[in-house]
Amino acid sequence: MNTPTAPHTPPSVFAVRDLWKVFGPKADRVPGDAGLAALDAAGLRARTGCTAAVRDVSFDVRKGEVFVVMGLSGSGKSTLVRCLTRLIEPTSGTISIDGEDVLSMDAGRLRELRRHRAAMVFQHFGLLPHRSVLDNVAYGLEIQGVGRAARRERAAEFVTKVGLEGMEHRRPGQLSGGQQQRVGLARALAVDPEVLLFDEPFSALDPLIRRDMQEEVVRLHREEGRTMVFITHDLSEALRLGDRIALMRDGRIVQLGTPEEIVGSPADDYVRDFVRDVPREQVLTVRAAMRPARSTESEAGPALAPDATVHEAIEAVARTGETARVVQDGRCLGVVDQAALLGVVAGVAAPAGKAAA
Repeated sequence: MNTPTAPHTPPSVFAVRDLWKVFGPKADRVPGDAGLAALDAAGLRARTGCTAAVRDVSFDVRKGEVFVVMGLSGSGKSTLVRCLTRLIEPTSGTISIDGEDVLSMDAGRLRELRRHRAAMVFQHFGLLPHRSVLDNVAYGLEIQGVGRAARRERAAEFVTKVGLEGMEHRRPGQLSGGQQQRVGLARALAVDPEVLLFDEPFSALDPLIRRDMQEEVVRLHREEGRTMVFITHDLSEALRLGDRIALMRDGRIVQLGTPEEIVGSPADDYVRDFVRDVPREQVLTVRAAMRPARSTESEAGPALAPDATVHEAIEAVARTGETARVVQDGRCLGVVDQAALLGVVAGVAAPAGKAAA
């Protein structure tokens, strides 16, 4: 008898467990004191003078995924990403990268982590104004000790990759904000890190330039499959970029899941209010509206992949006037019809993943 094979889960790059970051006097007493740990922000500040920016957070970042951490200002998301490479020292908990304990790394191992394994892309580009685009991109390689010819050759490759070919010899002051951000992205990519860490890199950009940069990240991820941790306060950006999203509030993760899970099955009223204005049909897939096929329904009608959005299904059903089939590997998994699709849009369908038999 054949034993069913469990779905393959990629290995973890970062593994974070029970992480706290507390600012203030005698901060290390807070995580270990159940009474203090249970206080809200105002109560903790009044009792101890401390602020808990990250509270008992645990998650894994899987190899090859875009892991988005999102939340409003003050939710703890930027502090969290800085803890991953100890740009901010955690108060308690554990962090590992590829199984290696980050918190026990000495200064040399930390330098190696930041220079070779996890590159940061910040909101403020941090470009060197007196250097050309090419030399700015090559800067990280220079820090690594790569020879001038080799680093400039590699830098030129990534200048082209981010769409700045022909601008190699310009100075940062001669570039637009979006072009400067592309230089920052190319500089991070040039050192060939295992993980790219983005801390709200596009929030200062104009909307159209911001969208261009989001498309650039999507394209680079599709072409390279590089692991990314992306911090943002913008829900539409999170839904567009993220394979999984950790939604933070007051230093805690209130829900962690795929975009479809967060929009289709909010964990609480806070998340529900957060996603209230999201066009559900553009996030939820046809699995949210799928039902078993009746009689000959599995043999006719437009075919859709299981990861097709409800929006795509609405277009197919409206165009043909027929019930659409959800097909994978030549097998019909179920069908979606007008009533079910409208129910998803109206928010009265079953949660994502539960509509199908």
